[in-house]
Amino acid sequence: MTASPGPAAPRRRLLLTGVGGAPGLDLAAHLASAGHTVLGTDSNPLAPGLIIPGISSRTVARADSPAFKDDLRALLGEFRPEAIISGVERELPLLIEMRDELAATAIRTWLPPARTAAATLDKALFHEAVTTAGIPTPRTARPEQLHTLPETGGLVVKPRRGQGSKDVHFCHTRRQAAVLCELVADPIVQERITGQEFSADCLVDRDGTASVILRHRLLVSGGMSMVASTFHHEQATQLVQATLAAVKATGPCDVQGFITTEHPHPVVITEVNHRLAAGFRLSEAAGADLVGQMLNGLFGNPVDHRRLAYQPGIHLTKYVAELSTQPRPQTDTSTT
Repeated sequence: MTASPGPAAPRRRLLLTGVGGAPGLDLAAHLASAGHTVLGTDSNPLAPGLIIPGISSRTVARADSPAFKDDLRALLGEFRPEAIISGVERELPLLIEMRDELAATAIRTWLPPARTAAATLDKALFHEAVTTAGIPTPRTARPEQLHTLPETGGLVVKPRRGQGSKDVHFCHTRRQAAVLCELVADPIVQERITGQEFSADCLVDRDGTASVILRHRLLVSGGMSMVASTFHHEQATQLVQATLAAVKATGPCDVQGFITTEHPHPVVITEVNHRLAAGFRLSEAAGADLVGQMLNGLFGNPVDHRRLAYQPGIHLTKYVAELSTQPRPQTDTSTT
Protein backbone atom coordinates (compact mmCIF):
# COMPACT_ATOMS: atom_id res chain seq x y z
CA MET A 1 0.00 0.00 0.00
CA THR A 2 1.33 3.46 -0.87
CA ALA A 3 0.24 6.92 0.23
CA SER A 4 -2.99 7.97 -1.47
CA PRO A 5 -2.52 10.59 -4.20
CA GLY A 6 -3.23 14.20 -3.36
CA PRO A 7 -2.98 17.50 -5.24
CA ALA A 8 0.22 17.88 -7.23
CA ALA A 9 2.88 19.33 -4.94
CA PRO A 10 5.28 22.00 -6.16
CA ARG A 11 8.79 20.88 -7.01
CA ARG A 12 11.28 22.32 -4.52
CA ARG A 13 14.97 23.14 -4.45
CA LEU A 14 16.30 21.52 -1.28
CA LEU A 15 19.62 21.22 0.54
CA LEU A 16 19.79 17.99 2.54
CA THR A 17 22.62 17.42 5.03
CA GLY A 18 23.97 14.10 6.25
CA VAL A 19 23.50 11.92 3.18
CA GLY A 20 26.24 9.59 4.44
CA GLY A 21 23.82 7.91 6.85
CA ALA A 22 20.91 5.71 5.82
CA PRO A 23 18.18 8.25 6.75
CA GLY A 24 19.75 11.05 4.70
CA LEU A 25 20.62 8.79 1.79
CA ASP A 26 17.11 7.34 1.57
CA LEU A 27 15.49 10.76 1.92
CA ALA A 28 17.71 12.29 -0.78
CA ALA A 29 16.82 9.47 -3.18
CA HIS A 30 13.13 9.76 -2.32
CA LEU A 31 13.03 13.52 -2.85
CA ALA A 32 14.94 13.27 -6.14
CA SER A 33 12.59 10.56 -7.42
CA ALA A 34 9.65 12.83 -6.60
CA GLY A 35 11.06 15.51 -8.89
CA HIS A 36 12.68 17.84 -6.38
CA THR A 37 16.10 19.36 -7.03
CA VAL A 38 18.36 18.04 -4.26
CA LEU A 39 21.83 19.03 -3.11
CA GLY A 40 23.14 16.40 -0.71
CA THR A 41 26.00 17.17 1.69
CA ASP A 42 28.19 15.17 4.03
CA SER A 43 31.49 15.69 5.83
CA ASN A 44 32.92 12.42 4.54
CA PRO A 45 33.93 12.51 0.84
CA LEU A 46 33.40 8.74 0.71
CA ALA A 47 29.80 8.96 1.95
CA PRO A 48 27.65 6.74 -0.29
CA GLY A 49 24.85 9.29 -0.46
CA LEU A 50 27.09 11.70 -2.34
CA ILE A 51 26.99 9.50 -5.45
CA ILE A 52 23.37 8.38 -5.60
CA PRO A 53 21.77 9.13 -8.97
CA GLY A 54 19.65 12.21 -9.44
CA ILE A 55 21.20 14.60 -6.91
CA SER A 56 24.02 17.14 -6.79
CA SER A 57 26.47 16.71 -3.93
CA ARG A 58 29.14 18.57 -1.99
CA THR A 59 31.28 17.92 1.07
CA VAL A 60 31.17 20.24 4.08
CA ALA A 61 33.12 20.43 7.32
CA ARG A 62 31.94 18.36 10.27
CA ALA A 63 29.45 19.96 12.61
CA ASP A 64 32.13 20.16 15.32
CA SER A 65 34.47 22.14 13.02
CA PRO A 66 34.70 25.97 13.10
CA ALA A 67 34.48 25.82 9.28
CA PHE A 68 30.99 24.29 9.21
CA LYS A 69 29.03 27.54 9.06
CA ASP A 70 31.28 29.07 6.41
CA ASP A 71 31.08 25.93 4.28
CA LEU A 72 27.31 25.97 4.57
CA ARG A 73 27.10 29.68 3.69
CA ALA A 74 29.22 29.08 0.58
CA LEU A 75 26.91 26.27 -0.53
CA LEU A 76 23.82 28.36 0.09
CA GLY A 77 25.24 31.15 -2.05
CA GLU A 78 26.11 28.71 -4.84
CA PHE A 79 23.06 26.47 -4.79
CA ARG A 80 20.38 28.93 -3.55
CA PRO A 81 18.00 26.34 -2.05
CA GLU A 82 14.49 27.15 -0.93
CA ALA A 83 14.96 25.14 2.26
CA ILE A 84 17.40 23.12 4.37
CA ILE A 85 16.54 19.69 5.77
CA SER A 86 18.99 18.45 8.38
CA GLY A 87 19.80 14.75 8.59
CA VAL A 88 22.50 15.19 11.26
CA GLU A 89 21.32 16.01 14.76
CA ARG A 90 24.62 17.42 15.98
CA GLU A 91 24.19 20.18 13.35
CA LEU A 92 20.95 21.36 14.94
CA PRO A 93 22.47 23.79 17.49
CA LEU A 94 24.49 25.46 14.70
CA LEU A 95 21.50 25.73 12.39
CA ILE A 96 19.44 27.12 15.24
CA GLU A 97 22.11 29.79 15.76
CA MET A 98 21.82 30.60 12.03
CA ARG A 99 18.01 30.58 11.98
CA ASP A 100 17.55 34.34 11.65
CA GLU A 101 20.35 34.58 9.09
CA LEU A 102 18.73 31.86 6.97
CA ALA A 103 15.27 33.42 7.28
CA ALA A 104 16.68 36.76 6.11
CA THR A 105 17.70 35.10 2.85
CA ALA A 106 14.29 33.38 2.47
CA ILE A 107 15.68 29.90 3.18
CA ARG A 108 13.10 27.80 4.99
CA THR A 109 13.95 25.67 8.02
CA TRP A 110 11.89 23.63 10.47
CA LEU A 111 14.04 23.62 13.58
CA PRO A 112 13.19 22.88 17.22
CA PRO A 113 13.81 25.26 20.10
CA ALA A 114 17.39 25.22 21.37
CA ARG A 115 16.31 23.50 24.61
CA THR A 116 14.62 20.75 22.61
CA ALA A 117 17.72 20.15 20.51
CA ALA A 118 19.81 19.97 23.68
CA ALA A 119 17.45 17.43 25.28
CA THR A 120 17.40 15.13 22.26
CA LEU A 121 21.18 15.29 21.86
CA ASP A 122 22.05 14.69 25.52
CA LYS A 123 20.73 11.48 27.12
CA ALA A 124 21.08 12.91 30.63
CA LEU A 125 18.97 15.95 29.75
CA PHE A 126 16.48 13.74 27.91
CA HIS A 127 16.11 11.51 30.96
CA GLU A 128 15.50 14.56 33.13
CA ALA A 129 12.90 15.99 30.76
CA VAL A 130 10.84 12.84 30.33
CA THR A 131 10.97 11.69 33.95
CA THR A 132 9.81 15.15 35.03
CA ALA A 133 6.83 14.63 32.71
CA GLY A 134 6.12 11.20 34.21
CA ILE A 135 7.06 9.24 31.08
CA PRO A 136 8.48 5.74 31.67
CA THR A 137 12.10 5.58 30.55
CA PRO A 138 15.14 3.49 31.56
CA ARG A 139 16.78 4.42 34.85
CA THR A 140 19.86 6.41 33.94
CA ALA A 141 23.04 7.38 35.78
CA ARG A 142 26.37 9.04 35.21
CA PRO A 143 29.44 7.00 36.25
CA GLU A 144 29.59 8.65 39.67
CA GLN A 145 25.92 7.73 40.25
CA LEU A 146 26.20 3.99 39.53
CA HIS A 147 25.10 3.19 43.07
CA THR A 148 21.59 4.42 42.14
CA LEU A 149 21.14 1.59 39.61
CA PRO A 150 20.20 -1.98 40.57
CA GLU A 151 23.13 -4.33 41.21
CA THR A 152 21.50 -7.19 39.33
CA GLY A 153 19.91 -7.15 35.90
CA GLY A 154 21.20 -5.86 32.59
CA LEU A 155 22.92 -2.51 32.16
CA VAL A 156 23.90 -0.56 29.05
CA VAL A 157 26.93 1.73 28.84
CA LYS A 158 26.78 4.23 25.97
CA PRO A 159 27.96 7.72 25.01
CA ARG A 160 25.95 10.47 26.62
CA ARG A 161 25.64 12.13 23.22
CA GLY A 162 25.24 10.66 19.77
CA GLN A 163 22.96 8.16 18.05
CA GLY A 164 23.38 4.65 16.69
CA SER A 165 25.19 1.67 18.14
CA LYS A 166 28.76 3.00 18.25
CA ASP A 167 30.46 2.48 21.63
CA VAL A 168 27.37 0.82 23.15
CA HIS A 169 28.22 -2.02 25.57
CA PHE A 170 26.00 -4.41 27.52
CA CYS A 171 26.87 -5.85 30.93
CA HIS A 172 25.31 -7.40 34.02
CA THR A 173 26.76 -5.69 37.10
CA ARG A 174 27.64 -2.22 38.30
CA ARG A 175 31.28 -3.30 38.59
CA GLN A 176 31.33 -4.29 34.93
CA ALA A 177 29.65 -1.01 34.02
CA ALA A 178 32.32 0.96 35.92
CA VAL A 179 35.04 -0.72 33.85
CA LEU A 180 33.20 -0.12 30.57
CA CYS A 181 32.77 3.55 31.47
CA GLU A 182 36.56 3.83 31.17
CA LEU A 183 36.27 2.81 27.50
CA VAL A 184 33.54 5.24 26.45
CA ALA A 185 34.01 8.98 26.17
CA ASP A 186 31.55 10.92 28.34
CA PRO A 187 29.53 7.79 29.20
CA ILE A 188 26.14 7.21 30.68
CA VAL A 189 24.71 3.99 32.14
CA GLN A 190 21.11 2.84 31.75
CA GLU A 191 19.11 -0.18 32.85
CA ARG A 192 18.63 -2.56 29.96
CA ILE A 193 15.04 -2.91 28.79
CA THR A 194 13.95 -6.13 27.10
CA GLY A 195 10.86 -6.78 25.04
CA GLN A 196 9.62 -5.81 21.59
CA GLU A 197 11.62 -2.83 20.34
CA PHE A 198 9.75 -0.26 18.29
CA SER A 199 10.28 3.01 16.47
CA ALA A 200 7.75 5.71 15.73
CA ASP A 201 7.95 7.92 12.66
CA CYS A 202 6.40 11.18 13.82
CA LEU A 203 5.46 14.56 12.42
CA VAL A 204 4.67 17.34 14.87
CA ASP A 205 3.00 20.34 13.26
CA ARG A 206 3.70 23.92 14.32
CA ASP A 207 0.69 23.84 16.66
CA GLY A 208 2.06 20.79 18.48
CA THR A 209 -0.29 18.16 17.04
CA ALA A 210 1.64 14.93 16.41
CA SER A 211 0.92 12.03 14.07
CA VAL A 212 2.61 8.74 14.96
CA ILE A 213 3.36 5.73 12.75
CA LEU A 214 4.53 2.74 14.80
CA ARG A 215 6.79 -0.02 13.51
CA HIS A 216 8.32 -3.04 15.19
CA ARG A 217 12.13 -3.23 14.82
CA LEU A 218 12.26 -6.94 14.03
CA LEU A 219 15.90 -7.18 12.93
CA VAL A 220 18.41 -4.48 13.89
CA SER A 221 21.97 -4.21 12.58
CA GLY A 222 24.35 -1.41 13.49
CA GLY A 223 21.52 0.48 15.16
CA MET A 224 19.41 0.44 11.98
CA SER A 225 16.23 -1.56 11.51
CA MET A 226 16.74 -4.00 8.63
CA VAL A 227 13.35 -5.73 8.97
CA ALA A 228 10.34 -3.89 10.34
CA SER A 229 6.56 -4.10 10.40
CA THR A 230 3.91 -1.45 11.09
CA PHE A 231 1.47 -1.98 13.96
CA HIS A 232 -1.15 -0.14 16.00
CA HIS A 233 -0.88 0.22 19.78
CA GLU A 234 -2.93 2.94 21.45
CA GLN A 235 -0.88 3.16 24.65
CA ALA A 236 2.41 3.38 22.76
CA THR A 237 0.97 6.05 20.47
CA GLN A 238 -0.20 8.16 23.40
CA LEU A 239 3.12 7.79 25.20
CA VAL A 240 5.06 8.81 22.08
CA GLN A 241 2.85 11.89 21.74
CA ALA A 242 3.38 12.74 25.41
CA THR A 243 7.14 12.38 24.95
CA LEU A 244 7.16 14.73 21.97
CA ALA A 245 5.15 17.26 23.97
CA ALA A 246 7.47 16.92 26.98
CA VAL A 247 10.55 17.89 24.95
CA LYS A 248 8.58 20.39 22.82
CA ALA A 249 9.49 18.67 19.57
CA THR A 250 8.45 20.05 16.21
CA GLY A 251 8.76 18.75 12.68
CA PRO A 252 9.90 15.23 11.74
CA CYS A 253 11.05 13.00 14.62
CA ASP A 254 11.88 9.38 15.35
CA VAL A 255 10.95 8.05 18.80
CA GLN A 256 12.22 4.70 20.05
CA GLY A 257 11.06 2.46 22.86
CA PHE A 258 10.00 -1.00 24.02
CA ILE A 259 6.76 -2.82 24.65
CA THR A 260 7.62 -5.09 27.56
CA THR A 261 6.20 -7.40 30.19
CA GLU A 262 9.35 -7.27 32.36
CA HIS A 263 9.08 -3.66 33.51
CA PRO A 264 6.59 -1.94 35.81
CA HIS A 265 5.33 -0.04 32.77
CA PRO A 266 4.21 -1.88 29.60
CA VAL A 267 5.66 0.80 27.31
CA VAL A 268 9.06 2.42 27.91
CA ILE A 269 10.52 5.28 25.84
CA THR A 270 14.28 5.26 25.24
CA GLU A 271 15.11 8.18 22.93
CA VAL A 272 13.99 10.84 20.47
CA ASN A 273 15.87 11.69 17.28
CA HIS A 274 14.95 15.06 15.79
CA ARG A 275 14.96 13.93 12.15
CA LEU A 276 13.38 11.36 9.91
CA ALA A 277 14.67 7.81 10.41
CA ALA A 278 15.58 5.42 7.62
CA GLY A 279 12.35 3.56 8.35
CA PHE A 280 10.26 6.41 6.91
CA ARG A 281 9.98 4.39 3.71
CA LEU A 282 7.93 1.80 5.58
CA SER A 283 5.58 4.53 6.81
CA GLU A 284 5.10 5.68 3.23
CA ALA A 285 4.50 2.10 2.08
CA ALA A 286 1.86 1.74 4.80
CA GLY A 287 -0.08 4.71 3.44
CA ALA A 288 1.30 7.70 5.36
CA ASP A 289 2.27 10.74 3.26
CA LEU A 290 5.10 11.46 5.68
CA VAL A 291 7.52 13.25 3.35
CA GLY A 292 4.80 15.22 1.57
CA GLN A 293 3.34 16.48 4.83
CA MET A 294 6.83 17.25 6.14
CA LEU A 295 7.36 19.47 3.10
CA ASN A 296 3.99 21.12 3.72
CA GLY A 297 5.05 22.03 7.25
CA LEU A 298 8.52 23.06 6.15
CA PHE A 299 7.06 25.60 3.74
CA GLY A 300 4.51 26.98 6.21
CA ASN A 301 1.48 25.09 4.93
CA PRO A 302 -0.92 23.09 7.12
CA VAL A 303 -0.03 19.48 7.87
CA ASP A 304 -2.95 17.23 6.87
CA HIS A 305 -2.86 14.62 9.62
CA ARG A 306 -5.59 12.62 7.87
CA ARG A 307 -2.98 11.77 5.23
CA LEU A 308 -0.70 10.37 7.94
CA ALA A 309 -3.02 7.46 8.74
CA TYR A 310 -1.42 4.10 8.04
CA GLN A 311 -2.11 0.39 7.69
CA PRO A 312 -0.68 -2.09 10.22
CA GLY A 313 1.03 -5.29 9.13
CA ILE A 314 3.07 -3.76 6.29
CA HIS A 315 6.65 -5.06 6.18
CA LEU A 316 9.95 -3.56 5.10
CA THR A 317 13.18 -5.46 4.50
CA LYS A 318 16.39 -3.55 3.79
CA TYR A 319 19.65 -4.93 2.47
CA VAL A 320 23.15 -3.79 1.53
CA ALA A 321 23.80 -3.41 -2.19
CA GLU A 322 26.57 -2.11 -4.44
CA LEU A 323 26.06 1.51 -5.39
CA SER A 324 29.17 2.04 -7.50
CA THR A 325 32.38 0.32 -8.57
CA GLN A 326 33.96 3.59 -9.72
CA PRO A 327 37.06 5.07 -8.00
CA ARG A 328 36.44 7.53 -5.16
CA PRO A 329 38.64 10.46 -4.01
CA GLN A 330 41.75 9.41 -2.14
CA THR A 331 41.10 11.16 1.16
CA ASP A 332 42.17 10.51 4.72
CA THR A 333 38.92 9.66 6.53
CA SER A 334 40.46 8.47 9.78
CA THR A 335 38.88 11.28 11.79
CA THR A 336 35.46 11.30 10.13
